Amino acid sequence: MEYINNAANGAIPTASGSATVNKILCCECGVPIEPNASNMCVPCLRSHVDITENIPKQAAIFFCRNCERYLNPPNEWVQCSLESKELLSLCLKRLQGLRQVKLVDAGFIWTEPHSKRIKVKLTVHGEVMSDVVLQQVFVVEFTVNNQMCDDCHRTEAQDYWRCLVQVRQKAVNRKTLFYLEQMILKHKAHENTLGIKPNTGGLDFFYATEAHARKMVDFLQAVLPVKVTNSKKLISHDIHSNSYNYKYSYAVDIVPISKGSLVCLSKKLTQQLGHLAPVCLVSKVANSIHLIDPQTAQMAEVQNMAFWKTPFEAICNPKQMIEFIVMDVEIIRESQRKTFPGQGPVSQRHTLADVWVVKAAELGINDATIHVKSHLGNLLKPGDSVLGYDLREANVNNADFEKLKSELLPDVLLIKKSYDKTVRKQNRNWKLKHLNEDVAVDTDIENEYNEFLEDLEEDPELRQNVNIFRDKNKQMPVDTNDMEDPSVPRITLEEMLDDLVLEDEEMADA
Repeated sequence: MEYINNAANGAIPTASGSATVNKILCCECGVPIEPNASNMCVPCLRSHVDITENIPKQAAIFFCRNCERYLNPPNEWVQCSLESKELLSLCLKRLQGLRQVKLVDAGFIWTEPHSKRIKVKLTVHGEVMSDVVLQQVFVVEFTVNNQMCDDCHRTEAQDYWRCLVQVRQKAVNRKTLFYLEQMILKHKAHENTLGIKPNTGGLDFFYATEAHARKMVDFLQAVLPVKVTNSKKLISHDIHSNSYNYKYSYAVDIVPISKGSLVCLSKKLTQQLGHLAPVCLVSKVANSIHLIDPQTAQMAEVQNMAFWKTPFEAICNPKQMIEFIVMDVEIIRESQRKTFPGQGPVSQRHTLADVWVVKAAELGINDATIHVKSHLGNLLKPGDSVLGYDLREANVNNADFEKLKSELLPDVLLIKKSYDKTVRKQNRNWKLKHLNEDVAVDTDIENEYNEFLEDLEEDPELRQNVNIFRDKNKQMPVDTNDMEDPSVPRITLEEMLDDLVLEDEEMADA
């Protein structure tokens, strides 16, 4: 009777004094179980209820063999490696019935990589009845089907680009294009390009969408004075859905001048720029054109819209510069400078001086010196070599230049100090990256590129927009003759970046 009373109370005392829960018999098989709402054991409950019946045990995913990407419906293609969390997430999204249960665990089961089969083992919880939760483990097999993505399909059909950006500069010197290339690399403006093709006088950028091309055009307008014209060509038209397929083209024209060019301004433009001398030097081409008068060191800036409203061209290019030898230099004091009302700003980086020079080709033959007012007084000393333009012998075909009085024109304009190119090239222990490393370079382009590198060494402001990498194949300069001259411009080691190269360990060991 005591057992029955204790059983009626729902507990049976044990030897340790603790109470145990009474068990009941399963209504199906008669196995003793703990009481639950269904009065059935777990095997019998699973035989009657399947919480995974709405979850497919087989599914398909699509894989592009050309670019090795998987389709993430509806239209996105993602890069996933085998047995990665990205691939597991993509597989789980293909199982629609998975939302009705609670996912506890998921993992891959190893399969042969070339079997085109991916198996995922899932553990889920599902509520069968009130307060009855059932856990079940099952395997879903995914079949990998091959399907070419839209990008690869257009590439195979030779219709891989939808928008073209043509960058051109009609100039003799390519320094501005070299500067633009480094700006693109620094700001990674070419990330969305499908291809980059060098062309005569510029580059061609190919894009899959117009938005990416427009982003590139906006970047070019922000870093250089350019003029943009666009056009579109109809490729196909669906009359039923009234949809059109166009190919877009953007023509970007860069100002046809570069650093070191000599330009002649119109009378109206000189008045707008603070009565700047009509014949002046282009000191820099950035988001605006920076001009300087070599005789007075007066500066001015020409904005993008102002240039295309009243365009001007170069009357002399850096290829026409002649070497002179400095015979004497006299610095012009501040009190001796002539100023006038409305004069524009004067450069503080340069020093005006009276310089007497002789042509290097006529040294020892004709000792008649030429008097020049130059802005390079802080750099020049007797015996130095300097490059400049001889306007007496220059063949200039310009309408604004012909209107100037000959007595007001200088005979010679000094542009930059000259150094030994061979020594500078040997001691250059840095390098730049390029958009196309495999492009063949002729002699003229190589000489212009070396001039661009020299400009980087001479102008610290220009180097701020360029990523300069240390060349590990070259050592620091050890030429004592060059090291003794502090005036030779150099790029310090602190301004250089280390060229990071990532290699696979297995490939490195091989």
